[in-house]
Amino acid sequence: MSRTRYTRRFPAVVAMAGLALAVAACGGESSTDSAKPAASAAAQLNAKADLSKQSLTVTVWPGYTPKELPEKAKAKLGVADVKIVEHDTNETAMAKLTGQGGEGIDVAFVSGQYAQALAAAGLVEPIHPELIPNLANLYPEATQLSYDKGNKISVPYTWGTTGICYRSDLVKAVPTSWKDILTPPAWAEKKVTMMTTERWLALPALKTLGYSVNTDKDEEIAKAKELLVAAKPHLLGYDDVTFGDKLKSGEAVMVEAWDGWCPTTEKNIKFAVPKEGSDLWVDTMVIMKSSKNKEAAHALINYILDPEIHRWAAENINYKVPNKAAMDKIQVAEGSLLGTSPAELLQGESIIDLGEASTKYTRLSTEVAAK
Repeated sequence: MSRTRYTRRFPAVVAMAGLALAVAACGGESSTDSAKPAASAAAQLNAKADLSKQSLTVTVWPGYTPKELPEKAKAKLGVADVKIVEHDTNETAMAKLTGQGGEGIDVAFVSGQYAQALAAAGLVEPIHPELIPNLANLYPEATQLSYDKGNKISVPYTWGTTGICYRSDLVKAVPTSWKDILTPPAWAEKKVTMMTTERWLALPALKTLGYSVNTDKDEEIAKAKELLVAAKPHLLGYDDVTFGDKLKSGEAVMVEAWDGWCPTTEKNIKFAVPKEGSDLWVDTMVIMKSSKNKEAAHALINYILDPEIHRWAAENINYKVPNKAAMDKIQVAEGSLLGTSPAELLQGESIIDLGEASTKYTRLSTEVAAK
């Protein structure tokens, strides 16, 4: 199982706080507002541009695209070059992109709320749909993502949810609620893990209380903190990295997990979305405003959305892709998480960028860790 989920989401507290303040300094405009120039800007791009004079630099997580992507994309598109540079975390990517104003990067892979933050800071080129005809391959639901409705500033690459990953042969009752994680039964005492990543640390408590995962209300975050602090003595620990290994060894019997990294291909390991609901996470592709190769950047995204290319992510890193044409080409085993429908995914609440209020979750994480 790929460890990409860890490299995408492990927190960098200082970076997150800086990002929130940077976006607030830019006026904190919404992703929808930042996309308003799209129609007028479209005329500035040439659909018949000579791509042989354009080169691309793409920043992406390790192992998240095929190794042969640069070579094949270069040959297929006729561009001068395609270079891949890797970032370990969203925060690393954001530091690079905001610190340099996007200079040196043409296409960036970041999670949805980070794409929203980049757009709010004026660093993202609006998507020109006439240059990406393969957008038609996406599920209709992929245009309804709250951080970017209509895919105006980003194109979704993978999506999924968060829930409880568990050993069906070791639990005495199938977990159905976030309370099973926060207040584990006696037979699961010290055999449960939770995540430390800020927004996902808070998620079980917020959903248990009936709150939004995007709340910025101090009183709601304070109540979530109470639940998280009370849960801490009953946990095996916090783990964003090796929870799957702990399940396999039997050290843990249930863990908070991202669906794509719950090792359900292993015997007796199952995944459940708690009855209180969960999130909808999305990883996206954005084009930097500073790019001098915008036509080639659009062509690359269009190439990735080809079903024969996009299916690679589902088949090799076990993440669902929001590409109907690609998913239709995959034989999904019975019970596989790849069979989760877009309608089921959209029952989850999209995590959005909270601007300056993001620091409240940084503080929550720090205070829970200190208890």
